[in-house]
Amino acid sequence: MTPDPPGGADPSAEATTVVDLLPGYNARPLSISDAAAIADAYARNREHLAPWEPTRRPEFFTEAVQRADAEAKLAAANAGQQDPWLIWHDGEVVGRVNLTNIARGVFQNASLGYWVDHRHTGRGVATAAVRFAVQRATGLGLHRLEAGTLADNEPSRIVLRRCGFTEYGRAPQYLFIAGAWQDHVMFQRILHTRDAP
Repeated sequence: MTPDPPGGADPSAEATTVVDLLPGYNARPLSISDAAAIADAYARNREHLAPWEPTRRPEFFTEAVQRADAEAKLAAANAGQQDPWLIWHDGEVVGRVNLTNIARGVFQNASLGYWVDHRHTGRGVATAAVRFAVQRATGLGLHRLEAGTLADNEPSRIVLRRCGFTEYGRAPQYLFIAGAWQDHVMFQRILHTRDAP
């Protein structure tokens, strides 16, 4: 895959992009037409994701809510603020990988988020997805990627370290996850040391 030039990707131009992550797994840009598949993926992984995500209302797992969420994410992508992708396997959504909070100017930074279906963990999918996100961020000309994990999420920390991220601190009561304000371990990866535009 050819990296995008600094300045940003054009989400509409990537509607048919398919990127191989591992044999049988690929990443595709988020599309509104994926709403039903996303709702199915979240429903299958409701218990798996519950310890790591905000408490979800029942309507979150519906196609209608996922369609509205996709519309919001794509609007943010068109504004250069996000880069949302889905992970697919055998016609099913089996995860997500996203760059969010994209900041330009003197920061040139984005936040990384990802998850993988409980049936597909332990296969290197998360590692491949994070490496892909690093490639995307580099192609977008970003200087830095950051990610936070819950203090007891050792598998995610292993993935980040494997992908070149380094731990730089701990954020007390950082996000309201699983019904409580949770501490997070913070990671970053510096992508380049060029001057900011």
